[in-house]
Amino acid sequence: MAASRLAAQRRPGALIRLGREHLAWTLAAFGERIGCSAATVSRLERRSRVVDLALVHRAAAEVGMPRHVLMTSLAPPLPAAPVGTRVTAWSRDAEEDLMRRRTLLTATAAAGPAGLLMGLDEALAATPAPTSGLGPLDRRLAAARELYDRGMHGKLLAMLPGLIADGHRGALSRQDLDQARLSAVYTLASSVLSKVGSYDRARLTADRARTWAEVSGSPLAEAAASRELAIVLRHQDRHGEAQRLMASAAADVEATGLRTDAAAAAYAQMLCTLAYTAARGGQRAQALPMVEEAGRSARRLPQASPPGRLFPISSAAVDLYAVGVHWALGDAGAALEAGKDLRPEQFPTAERKARLGTDMARAWWAWNRPEQTARALLDAHRASPGEVQDRPAIRAIVNELAERHPHTTGVRELHTAVAMTI
Repeated sequence: MAASRLAAQRRPGALIRLGREHLAWTLAAFGERIGCSAATVSRLERRSRVVDLALVHRAAAEVGMPRHVLMTSLAPPLPAAPVGTRVTAWSRDAEEDLMRRRTLLTATAAAGPAGLLMGLDEALAATPAPTSGLGPLDRRLAAARELYDRGMHGKLLAMLPGLIADGHRGALSRQDLDQARLSAVYTLASSVLSKVGSYDRARLTADRARTWAEVSGSPLAEAAASRELAIVLRHQDRHGEAQRLMASAAADVEATGLRTDAAAAAYAQMLCTLAYTAARGGQRAQALPMVEEAGRSARRLPQASPPGRLFPISSAAVDLYAVGVHWALGDAGAALEAGKDLRPEQFPTAERKARLGTDMARAWWAWNRPEQTARALLDAHRASPGEVQDRPAIRAIVNELAERHPHTTGVRELHTAVAMTI
């Protein structure tokens, strides 16, 4: 069957063309139906690489493409043969190949997050062979989330290729839970890639997270993936798109009825992200009421989230978002006021404790207080070095402090600490 062949070849554009031609629609007529020009439709159908995932989804739905067929066409190609089955001319060749891979892996790990992106690129281009002997995927995914929470970005990046491989193997079951689990792998990948400033890769993994979340039918997985995509769009200065995406995600979660604490927490988190997204877009009238509503929603939740909660939101977490919202709106004084009573012990993870320090540091820096900025960044670095050294915007403040205020208390200590951990 042509559709099955094109899906297996990972050609969503050709599948869309097949559907359009079956319906006898011209390029122009089809473009009008999905809100784009005939030229855009033509490019969409000819390209092998997906550029606009939302447009692909609209086009596929319009021609009636089954969701499982679309999912197959969007997945990265599977490896032709499992690792270890490659035939070499001499046993020495195999030994040298194994040694080369080990040497490369060691050198890449030593290079930190930037070097580890090379291995992740390979996994995103073609799904690696499944791993063996590393334990259940659920347990490893929990360990990966813990690495994220501790700010250990390099180790997390090193884990991701194996998680992606085994997540795809699990999703072959076509069970909703396994598909949602793969979405969670890609969501986590997008989170850490955004942290280290690799926004193109973060966009790709967020798109894949949304695809698998949609296939799984899990509203919480869809919310998590949409949030990551909105964060990437925000970093790419596409604030309007990010805001619309988050508004839609919040509405979708609200539509579930918020009958469980997990759904209510997801809704509060969507509101926080929407508020900050609106603030980065300069939308004060939308941002401030939204963060207030998030606070009201969070007050109905237990202040200590159970282990494994996808959105471990709390009143303190919402207050921390308020710091970011006021800073993004250019009101450093209001940001400092919003965060004045927050303490690290109110946050369960090293990542959030450090985020308190970095967010307050941004406000102090905007308020032209270098000593307080350095103190806040030192607190953040002690909680989680990766939150300071791996985030480009925060590392830039460290460098500016060293250049402009080298004799201010705490600045030399901060610069030395960051330099020693890079």
